[in-house]
Amino acid sequence: MDFTVSPRIEDYRARIERFVEDRLLPLEAERASYDAHDNIRLDLADELRAQARAEGLWCLQLKPESGGQGLGRMGMAVCYEAMNRSIFGPVVFNSAAPDDGNMMVLEMAATPAQKERWLKPIVDGKVRSSFVMTEPHPGGGSDPSMMLTTATRQGDRYMIRGRKWFITGAEEARHFILLARTSDDPRKGLTAFLFDRDQPGWRIDRRIGIMGPEEHGGHCELIFDGLEIPVEEVLLNEGDGLKLTQMRLGPARLTHCMRWLGLSKRCVEIARIYAAERFAFGERLSRRESIQMMLGDLAMKIEIGRLLVMKAAWALDQGSFARKEVSMAKVHVANLLHQAADTAIQISGARGYSKDTVLEWIYRYARQARLVDGADEVHKMVLNRNLEAEGNTFWRWAVAE
Repeated sequence: MDFTVSPRIEDYRARIERFVEDRLLPLEAERASYDAHDNIRLDLADELRAQARAEGLWCLQLKPESGGQGLGRMGMAVCYEAMNRSIFGPVVFNSAAPDDGNMMVLEMAATPAQKERWLKPIVDGKVRSSFVMTEPHPGGGSDPSMMLTTATRQGDRYMIRGRKWFITGAEEARHFILLARTSDDPRKGLTAFLFDRDQPGWRIDRRIGIMGPEEHGGHCELIFDGLEIPVEEVLLNEGDGLKLTQMRLGPARLTHCMRWLGLSKRCVEIARIYAAERFAFGERLSRRESIQMMLGDLAMKIEIGRLLVMKAAWALDQGSFARKEVSMAKVHVANLLHQAADTAIQISGARGYSKDTVLEWIYRYARQARLVDGADEVHKMVLNRNLEAEGNTFWRWAVAE
């Protein structure tokens, strides 16, 4: 693959970099910029989202006909990394989870009528969305075949009953993509549905408190006790729910990694500045070999992560599901983010542990990275499954035709 980026992508990256530097980073230092859950205040986010949209830095992940910029996965990798130099970046550019993955899968899977009804308002920034899949034990989590929520067809409607939890963004969302069981078929037993916040027959049971800062709308537990969804709001076809999850989760996992690389670089940036300024025992911290080794190790691992992400992005742009590539990137970058935050706090000492920098925010946020969209162990099992099936061809190079 070619590791150069086009002048157009570089232009987007540079403009995002300036926007983040000039408008977002100063806000992080002001406690008034935050809501009660350590995210950017919604009214402030809306102001900045309007500015980003006016400058053409909006929905880079979508095609122009959907209201985006059509940068492709490789262009997204470059730009998402630049966005998440700020903890506020992704939501401002309409590239934050779960809207990010929801918009991409609706662009791929929705009918024209569904795109007008469900996708366009998210693209326009008028509503937020949520992806409703994970269930409490003994229901489905990383293994969707265990899903217990049911969708029973009754004439021209489906009746939904069940329970979901850790549904990101549910409290602020208006549009939802729901996965439910329509049969016991191991491959065709799940179906994806669209529903609106105002439809009766479901409720938010609670917003689940977590150790880290929260996305807008939190992580909620939902109860479905008779939600009726018309047949025209099935995504793809009945029985295509597993296919829909594969279409959504692979690219969405990779966009997490793109963003996490930006946060990892921010950790190094903060640590380097502190080490260059701080004296201890008559010497700058940055002159100490132990500090140099810590920062050099992070620099290397960040570059490894960027290469893994870019290879996976390239494979997706080629039309592959890139399951191996995405899993490798997900495991590496999730662990990298945690190490980067931990190392930067160690170098920064008490200042890093305080709220004088965003390091403690990133540290609390980082622990979820090894769990969301598949725990490390699940992805490693997937990789071993591929290794057993492919043997030494696991590491084959793609050959140009």
